[in-house]
Amino acid sequence: MSEVKKIAVIAGDGIGPEVVGEALKVLKKTEELFGYQFETEHGLFGGIAIDEKGTPLPQETLDLCKGADAVLLGAVGGPKWDNNSKELRPETGLLGIRKALGLFSNIRPATVFDCLKEASTLKPEVLEGTDLIVVRELTGGIYFGEKFRREGAFGEEAVDTCVYNVQEIERIVRQAFDIAMTRGKRLASVDKANVLETSRLWREVVNRIAPEYPEVELEHVLVDNCAMQLLRRPSSFDVIVTENMFGDILSDEAAMLTGSIGMLSSASLGEGSFGLYEPVHGSAPDIAGQGISNPIATILSVALMFRLTFGYHEAAAAIEAAVKEVLDAGHRTGDIAVDKSTAIGTTEMGDLIVAALRK
Repeated sequence: MSEVKKIAVIAGDGIGPEVVGEALKVLKKTEELFGYQFETEHGLFGGIAIDEKGTPLPQETLDLCKGADAVLLGAVGGPKWDNNSKELRPETGLLGIRKALGLFSNIRPATVFDCLKEASTLKPEVLEGTDLIVVRELTGGIYFGEKFRREGAFGEEAVDTCVYNVQEIERIVRQAFDIAMTRGKRLASVDKANVLETSRLWREVVNRIAPEYPEVELEHVLVDNCAMQLLRRPSSFDVIVTENMFGDILSDEAAMLTGSIGMLSSASLGEGSFGLYEPVHGSAPDIAGQGISNPIATILSVALMFRLTFGYHEAAAAIEAAVKEVLDAGHRTGDIAVDKSTAIGTTEMGDLIVAALRK
């Protein structure tokens, strides 16, 4: 029998519990097929934790995550908590858990399925061959810099400070080079070095590390140009590495190349094999409880977990193949259906993927 792997399950808010439920069915099926053993334990996080515990990140949830081999997260947030103070916003919990678990990089694959090209707003010929990964630095930059308000010459001013140090840049850049070595050996480092001092330091560090990876073709791309090129020539990108805010924006843009943000998985990694896995999409409170959300991103996050944390490559490939088989057969949830009248629900999509799973 295989070693028991502990997974902290955090369903979160909105459609989170629905999509996580389908991912757990896939997890259970892989136990049967491959002989794996998983121990899952649930914790409160985000808006529901604010309501029940008075904080978006309860200590017991953090302890649960620290004692696990990996974390599976649904989604957090919603308009219900938008007017809360900073300390009582679900997003504060996200920033806090990343920092507390030492998760410094976010890995977001964006692959266009041939059968879903019609779901994208781009022409099929532009999408042809698109298969990229965005590697986003996760714990530095403007999101974590000092923030304050002050009186200026023209009234109140708001200040957000962007800070990066060499160590933060080095570790994310090396990880991106390592990922590029396992793929097409092309790396695009995205910055704003023509304007920002943090970006100039970023580029200096990238250039210093690059000779250690002579097989990787490196290009520097300014962030505004990268945003344009993702729409003009997405297939030319292999691995993109960038700082926190740029990565936040570009990875969402890359997600839409696939036709729906409901298709994209992600991993947040630190040192070692531990990772937090979640869909790129949000909690979508407008459709929560209707059974129409797309569980594929969360299911593919399980496949990503198998690859990056557990090294279960055969099972990861089986999950990805099952998803492709179901999509190739024409099954669609509403977000990726051209004809909405033929759309299937969350549970049915999960059941079809489980049924398609095989060794």
